[in-house]
Amino acid sequence: MAEPAPPSAIDRPELSDELRDVLWWHGAWGAAAILALIVMALTVRGLSWSAAAAMIAGAAPGFAGLLLRRHDSPRFRALLLALWGGCGGLACMLAGGLAGPLAVWCLAPAAAAAVFGASTLLAEAAALALVAAAGSALVGLAGFVPAAPPPGVAFWLGFTGVVTTGLGFGAGLLASRRRASARESLRKAGEAALQRLLSEQPYLTLALTPDGRVEQALGRPPEGMAVPEPGSHLLDQADPADHDGLEDALILARRIGRAEYAFAPFAAPGRTAVLAIRLGSDERLVGVLRDATAERMREASLESAREQAEALNAGKSRFLANMSHELRTPLNAIMGFSDVMRAGLFGPLQPKYADYVGLIYESGQHLLDLINDVLDISKIEADRYELSRETFDAREAVSSALRLTRLQADAAGVSQRGLLPPGPLEVDADRRAIKQMVLNLVSNAVKFTPRSGSVTVTANGYGEDLEIVVSDTGVGIAAADLERLGRPYEQAGDPAQKIRGTGLGLSLVRALAELHGGSMSIESRLGEGTSVTVRMPVLRPPRSNGAQPSQSAPPPPPQRSAQIIAFNPQR
Repeated sequence: MAEPAPPSAIDRPELSDELRDVLWWHGAWGAAAILALIVMALTVRGLSWSAAAAMIAGAAPGFAGLLLRRHDSPRFRALLLALWGGCGGLACMLAGGLAGPLAVWCLAPAAAAAVFGASTLLAEAAALALVAAAGSALVGLAGFVPAAPPPGVAFWLGFTGVVTTGLGFGAGLLASRRRASARESLRKAGEAALQRLLSEQPYLTLALTPDGRVEQALGRPPEGMAVPEPGSHLLDQADPADHDGLEDALILARRIGRAEYAFAPFAAPGRTAVLAIRLGSDERLVGVLRDATAERMREASLESAREQAEALNAGKSRFLANMSHELRTPLNAIMGFSDVMRAGLFGPLQPKYADYVGLIYESGQHLLDLINDVLDISKIEADRYELSRETFDAREAVSSALRLTRLQADAAGVSQRGLLPPGPLEVDADRRAIKQMVLNLVSNAVKFTPRSGSVTVTANGYGEDLEIVVSDTGVGIAAADLERLGRPYEQAGDPAQKIRGTGLGLSLVRALAELHGGSMSIESRLGEGTSVTVRMPVLRPPRSNGAQPSQSAPPPPPQRSAQIIAFNPQR
């Protein structure tokens, strides 16, 4: 595919001052040559065809230069400069050669380069002018130059050539001065902006002589100090007790190139200022004076705010952890009585009441699950969650969790299966925590997997690590959301997906894994599913003849063979 052409000058909303001057000069040159030709035709008798052709040749590059409005580019300017050289030399030849009145037009390329203001074109313009003059001279020596025009015609030709060429060099000089003035204005504006920036900085920057006298001071001085006057000594700003130390810092900066010293200001002996000095390239010193007392106060304020925030967060976590009994007791009563009524232990209920009791039981179970998650997270944040470690077969905890989620998977139309090794996976861990992690991961996977999708749970051992992987063929997670997931109350997906969860499941899994010394990782792509991996160093080495293996024994190989447990194979 061809690249789009660069925008031409005519597409711009306004022409630059430089281009406007170039166009005016080209137009004026061409108009002057044609006007002179008209005047000669009306007032001078015996106007030769060669003189008329010379004026037309001289006017041609002037009118061609007006095309810069549409096609301004370095390449076009170079071609235009070559046209100036060729037409200037041709006009010189037609008007009698180097001895004729239009010899000055051999300098037309140099005049055009001066108007362009491009230093890169000056050498090319000089070469073109020399070629035009040399060409005219050679043609004249060969005898191919027309006869010199009569005095009247020669006057107008020479007048036009001198005026147009002089105006070109004059316009170039004015443009050069204007560009220099613009550069100077930009330089001064930049210096003023830098001066303003330095004056408003929170520190005081000092330019010092080698012996410590202030040449310039910019910025804000520490509280209790004034901006030093130029010519004053730096020692005048310090308490007399700190003069020797400050003098040593100046000597050290001159010797090794840098130094730093903290001192009490003369006007505020109860405060502390810190001076950092560096040796400049011109053997002068540059110092930055900052208020150490104000910095300590800001740091103390930030630290106090951080401690207050942590205390509030810890208080919230302790409050929720202490509310465990108060929150669970009424819910257990509601669920217990509703379960009794649902079972009809004291007689059957009317169908409508039976439906209501079932809804009460399901809502209470959902609320209890949510409260349990919140309380577990709060206990972990309050450092009150204690693992109840025991030795057991991890396959039993995984299988138990899969049995509990079977009904949820059946209702959602999702195929659920477990891949477990044929041999035992003895772990030293919290049985309830392992079961809770699998429950949360599988429940999440089922929620966000469309009908006819699948959820696979894999458990295996690698060295001393127990690895549990829950993968699904669900909607997936965006890359931008992966970094947030795993923190409490953080959710991914659109609003319709967020209302289907609380943002606690994955954070609880991560926290329980970390309590076991492990970690949780998530891999996912939108529309392709999600895989959550939990690794924990809780696997016990296999027993041999009832004895523990020696410390020097190599680690057992990974238990990679697996048996498939399909809980709803009908899908």
